[in-house]
Amino acid sequence: MNALQHETSPYLRQHAENPVDWYPWGEAAISKAKELDRPILLSIGYAACHWCHVMAHESFEDAETARLMNELFINVKVDREERPDLDSIYMQAVQAMTGSGGWPMTVFLTPAGVPFFGGTYYPKHDRHGLPAFSRILKGVANAYHSQRERVDDTGRALREIYAPSQERLPLGDMTSRGHEQAFRALAALYDERHAGFGGAPKFPPSMTLRFLLSHSARTANAKALAMAEATFMAMLRGGIYDQVGGGLHRYAVDERWLVPHFEKMLYDNAQFVGLGVAVWQCTGNPDVRRGVEETLTWLAREMTSPDGGFYSSLDADSEGHEGKFYVWSEAELRQVAGDDCDAVHAHWGVTEGGNFEGANILFVPNAPAAVAARLGMDEAALRGAINRARSALYEVRRRRVWPTRDEKIVASWNGLMLRALAEAARIFDDPPLRTLALKNAEFLWRTLISDGRALRIHKDDRSKGSGFLEDQAGLGLAFLEMYALTLDQLWLDRALQMTRQACAWFYDRESKLFFDTAHDHEPLIARPRDVADNATPSGQSLIAELLLRTAEYWGDEEMRGMGEDVLRQLWEVALRSPMAFGHLLCVSDASIYGAVQVVIGGDPWSASGKSLQRVVAQHFTPSLILGAGLEGGTASFALAQGKGAIDGTTTAYVCRRYLCEAPTHHPDELATQLRRVILPGS
Repeated sequence: MNALQHETSPYLRQHAENPVDWYPWGEAAISKAKELDRPILLSIGYAACHWCHVMAHESFEDAETARLMNELFINVKVDREERPDLDSIYMQAVQAMTGSGGWPMTVFLTPAGVPFFGGTYYPKHDRHGLPAFSRILKGVANAYHSQRERVDDTGRALREIYAPSQERLPLGDMTSRGHEQAFRALAALYDERHAGFGGAPKFPPSMTLRFLLSHSARTANAKALAMAEATFMAMLRGGIYDQVGGGLHRYAVDERWLVPHFEKMLYDNAQFVGLGVAVWQCTGNPDVRRGVEETLTWLAREMTSPDGGFYSSLDADSEGHEGKFYVWSEAELRQVAGDDCDAVHAHWGVTEGGNFEGANILFVPNAPAAVAARLGMDEAALRGAINRARSALYEVRRRRVWPTRDEKIVASWNGLMLRALAEAARIFDDPPLRTLALKNAEFLWRTLISDGRALRIHKDDRSKGSGFLEDQAGLGLAFLEMYALTLDQLWLDRALQMTRQACAWFYDRESKLFFDTAHDHEPLIARPRDVADNATPSGQSLIAELLLRTAEYWGDEEMRGMGEDVLRQLWEVALRSPMAFGHLLCVSDASIYGAVQVVIGGDPWSASGKSLQRVVAQHFTPSLILGAGLEGGTASFALAQGKGAIDGTTTAYVCRRYLCEAPTHHPDELATQLRRVILPGS
């Protein structure tokens, strides 16, 4: 076995028995490369990555390829989920060299860590215009030793790509006109036929859709709401959604949301849940709520550790085939469904020939009401048949060979899911979800935070790795949502501690932005600062939101100013590429329209307090800041000062931009006030 046998990452351990002499990233590999004057072959991937498995099987498990790698290079394997900093730095280089990127990522470095050649997947033999990996290995090694000057020139040129990320950007003027501009750009990209944006492949655009919901709420833009609901429902009814077990796959390879890339990632499902809760608030659509609840059932059943942490992913492959775990033959479905067979076939689009390599990916091609009418049955009866079939199919599937589960617990991804889970528990008033959220939150505080600073990974009873900005800010925001759920100031205090430590360890006073790595992080060839919202929100947009929300609770104008600086520097580039800044556009709502503050004064858990909380839960409120005031209006944080019960009766206070509605005891009046402050000018 190679040096990866001592690692905790499931992805690295998958390669521990390769004939390749792999090193983990670290001083040992770098020193060896300098000692032998060999280039470093850096391979970056992750456990659920299908093409990573393909390249591993073709090349890294092949004795002859491994011999070349061992003779010519120092070989380093990195789990991108453990080290997003390395992934970011070297992905920029690959994109600069090739015009595209992806995983597995294959980058060749000098012993000093400077990239000079790279790409993604390379086949074992020449195929589809791609050169054989062995040819790449020989060519790169020859260039390194015989054309060192050209290699050094390439390295110097590539290092220049990192310079702009260190500069201060001009400040943009954030206005509601910018949101309207972003909406028009998104509407132009919208797929009117299949929903979503653009053509194949289609990734879940959860952050963008959340922005559309906010824009609709603030402007009464019915088109924005319709785009968001239609896209959520297209995903929920598509093959990208697991119709049997719940949860969202990574992306659809087609424009119809039918054929997924079958891996399931925690972060996609976290954002899907949060979006679904908001869509349900806006529409009351019961199918939306069902999708959210099924996904959270999947989370609790398949993705939660005994201690309460949330696992990272499920692989796309099982038994060596992508999607085998999830697809069905027509005969299997007929046998399992029994008397419900006709309903199952019609509802889930089942055919004898299938829609994926001779098998059936279950999807919902038609609305249940239309299917029920065609079958001559009541819609409730159809739904009953589908629920029975779903349970029976899950039991059959449970006995199949399962995809590999990556059981490392990533701080930022857990923060995303905890936030969405806590929101769902509060808005659905669901005690089991509340219990699951509390268990996860306490686990994260206990195992992945030390002195207010986040760690990155927990696996095999070990927590390790310096946390990144996305970890620090993501957990802080999750704790704010835990405060909104519980109204226990413990969580507000913990969020404040996370915010202060983020400012102390990640803030760059010269640029007035934040770095993705802390000041005491391992020195690399560049200090990364990704600003775009990609598969997950960027550290920049997360910290901007944490600063603005924390400032609302504590009345901290310095924090508010820091958050505004981040938004204003990224504003113009966000308007040029709104699909790449969905979360930042959501966060900017608070700056443009003002956060909506709601304080429940008195006992929030009395009968009247719960009635007021239910009203808040029923309304989708962009930039909501929810708090509780004590008897007499005393509180240790600014938001709740002076907002206690009036005449001994629990009282609601609604404010925006330092202007407050009249305090009220009445749920109907609170609903009227919320509608008024959510939609300016109404």
